Amino acid sequence: MTMKRKVIITCAVTGAIHTPSMSPHLPITAEEIADAAIGAAEAGAALVHVHARDPKTGKPDQSPEAFAPFLKVIKQRSNCVINITTGGAPTMSVEERLRPCAHFKPEVASLNMGSMNFGLYPMLARQKEFKFDWERPYLAESDDRIFKNTFKDIAGILTTCAANNTRFEIECYDIGHLYTLRHFADRGLVKPPFFIQSVFGILGGIGPHPEDVMHMKRTADRLFGGEYQWSVLGAGRNQLPIAAQSVAIGGNVRVGLEDSLWAGAGKLATSNAQQVRLVRSIIENMGLEIASPDEARAMLQLKGGDKVNF
Repeated sequence: MTMKRKVIITCAVTGAIHTPSMSPHLPITAEEIADAAIGAAEAGAALVHVHARDPKTGKPDQSPEAFAPFLKVIKQRSNCVINITTGGAPTMSVEERLRPCAHFKPEVASLNMGSMNFGLYPMLARQKEFKFDWERPYLAESDDRIFKNTFKDIAGILTTCAANNTRFEIECYDIGHLYTLRHFADRGLVKPPFFIQSVFGILGGIGPHPEDVMHMKRTADRLFGGEYQWSVLGAGRNQLPIAAQSVAIGGNVRVGLEDSLWAGAGKLATSNAQQVRLVRSIIENMGLEIASPDEARAMLQLKGGDKVNF
């Protein structure tokens, strides 16, 4: 009897794109982030991708001290794989962004594969009022902001994290980023299996059209053959359509309030777990099964949750 393919669900629970005024359901405090991650895992996410925020203002905070309270709680209450960002926020230096991963030595760290324009300013069209002073300029000034990820930056993150046997959720926002990954693989700085997270629908990166998704997949197949696991995230309303396309052509999926605040047209998601349940339904209705955390660890060849520094 043929075994069903296992699909890895990643949930990115808060991120650094959306601001607190956009949704009352966006996790802000350490307790909210921990509860969101655990709820997502209970709903079926094998990996949870985490950022930290200032608990009073909701502003992105990349200090290890901001991560420590919720990392320990998630680990105590769940077997999920905890994936710590090295992306932080586009306003941060690479040194600041790397600090939590260098300190906590997680099983997985995210890693952006190139510098890019990262336009958040169109969100101002639908958000007229803000609770905190930092929110409006954070969005508005993104029309003149570069999200810096140079070859030197990427090499530094790869070297620092690989020394701790941390593997990577390799975030590719455009076709050129796949070639950058191939470059670092050829240099021996990152080794297979590669966990490639293709990102669709961010202004400055590749678009969300089905042909864009197929172009990413075909290019990754040509560059990496059988040495990678492919996953996708669609920004905003693109989240579930792109997830469904990925599942249909052999890929994995990422959901979460970092990537989209929605659970249908004009309907705010009330939790990360809700989005996980929605994508899980798509996967299971296609006759497939979700991967457990330990199955995901085996697929991605991770070091295990007992070998982290939290």
